[in-house]
Amino acid sequence: MAGLPRALQPLRYPRYRRLAASLGLSLLTNSTFTVAVVWQVVALKGGPAQLSLVTGLSAGGMLASTLLGGALADRIPQRHILLAVALVQTVSIALVAALSLTGLLTLWQLAAVALAGGAANGLYYPAYSALVPALLPEDMLLAANGLEGTMRPVLYLATGPAVAGGLIAATSPGVALVLTAATALGAAVCVGLLPATPVRRDPGAAPAHPVRGLVADMREGFGYMVRTPWLLATLVFASLMLLVMLGPFEVLAPFAIKDRAGGGPLEHALVLAAFGIGGALGSTVLASLRLPRRYLTVMNLLWGLGCLPMVVFGTTTSLAVMIAAGLVTGATSQAGMVIWGTLLQRRVPPALLGRVSSLDFFVSTAFLPLSMALAGPVSEGIGLTATFLVAGLVPPVLAVVAILAARLPADELAHPLDRRPAEPADVVPLPTP
Repeated sequence: MAGLPRALQPLRYPRYRRLAASLGLSLLTNSTFTVAVVWQVVALKGGPAQLSLVTGLSAGGMLASTLLGGALADRIPQRHILLAVALVQTVSIALVAALSLTGLLTLWQLAAVALAGGAANGLYYPAYSALVPALLPEDMLLAANGLEGTMRPVLYLATGPAVAGGLIAATSPGVALVLTAATALGAAVCVGLLPATPVRRDPGAAPAHPVRGLVADMREGFGYMVRTPWLLATLVFASLMLLVMLGPFEVLAPFAIKDRAGGGPLEHALVLAAFGIGGALGSTVLASLRLPRRYLTVMNLLWGLGCLPMVVFGTTTSLAVMIAAGLVTGATSQAGMVIWGTLLQRRVPPALLGRVSSLDFFVSTAFLPLSMALAGPVSEGIGLTATFLVAGLVPPVLAVVAILAARLPADELAHPLDRRPAEPADVVPLPTP
């Protein structure tokens, strides 16, 4: 594997290959479950209210457990957490599949499994983020984050829904749930083959009492975020950016496609597919390059300027232009995420990485429900065009404010990451097969 392109170089390391395989199977698990749940609710004679209940419990469970997941990821081996998540998903989804196939499934049982799965997913991201730098040398982290950014849209947005939708159309939601349980089991097997990497933390630094210790850990992670200007400024900017642009893209873009371009579900799917393809391309390109010297400035400008194409949904009648806008926004969004993931793994102290990753996930997604809820009323109040103008023009201003207010150009020059780092002392070099 020595001749692999730069973007695939992390796959030279056997332990990371197993982790990447488990991530891919986890993405398939989550995407096929999402599609299967929709049609399982329909099969149970449910409607939008019932589907909202199930999906809302899943999202609520994920947000509720994320901060705890970060504290746990800094206290116990991350492999144990990932294995527990995969096993919980395997058992719970297999149970729902069996009940569905036998005609015994009820809505409350499906909702309970969605809540449990959401809570398990909240533990996954902090543990995964903290484990990657323990398996790879630092100069492989950018490529690893790029590979992850490529896998997410390809597997979660494209492959999983296509497979699940086709299987449900040919058979039933219960059969799709069986496949979902099988992919979760496959993820568990891959994680089970990983070594139990020691937690990168001084054991004496963790308070002995488990409950007080977890609370103290979460407080310490929050304190680090508040005291670290580049981290706090970026998180605040990202939260406000998502509040302004994601609701219009998710809620209002279908109406813009219908009313302005004369499109329907197929045309909407094309725009979403373009967003996913753009994300995969953006991730692959960033993973193939070296980390920019001005990494904080580049990252925030990618996110801010990448929202400018949102303006076209309120101003154009061309479907092709809307598809191009989705492609560009997806590319810049995921390219920025590749830099962000690498930045966290290289600049956050290893003992805090799980907690900071959970805070990143929690803070950046806290406004998403509000963004969805506000998009409709705001568009009714100021109009569709004005709403998309706000979604496209405000984020670049927020990006510049964050860069200047937190003095990010001086910070990134004082902490250069574009040089080839030495092999970390706590990472054992992995042989090339």
